[in-house]
Amino acid sequence: MNILYTAIATAYGREGRAATNDGRLAVTLAHPVELGGSGQGTNPEQLFATGYAACFASAMQNVGRRMKLDVSDASVTAEVGLGGIGEGRFGLEVTLRVELPDELQGEAGQRLVEATHQVCPYSNATRGNIAVNLVVE
Repeated sequence: MNILYTAIATAYGREGRAATNDGRLAVTLAHPVELGGSGQGTNPEQLFATGYAACFASAMQNVGRRMKLDVSDASVTAEVGLGGIGEGRFGLEVTLRVELPDELQGEAGQRLVEATHQVCPYSNATRGNIAVNLVVE
């Protein structure tokens, strides 16, 4: 693979802090209330959801241009679930909710989202590893 960009971040546990090497992102980390934490910070699942939603939206812009579709009013919401998968292990599940303009509802929108799922780096990284559900709204 020809690397075009490398992001670098360091984290100090789920309770602590995380930051990128360039200082553009610095967050306080905390367990969510649902997992017995204070909820007074962000958590890795929120960061993953934010990254996946942004990446998928960007990939959809590129795919839309190639398909000659206007996706400027589209949005992507990522829901990342964390759960036990047995033997003390944990896993993730993702639902991507893609909100498309009225003119892209139906088959055209479904084709756009499926094509984007083949292009998006997050989708390619997770394929075969975690369930990713695509919902077109």
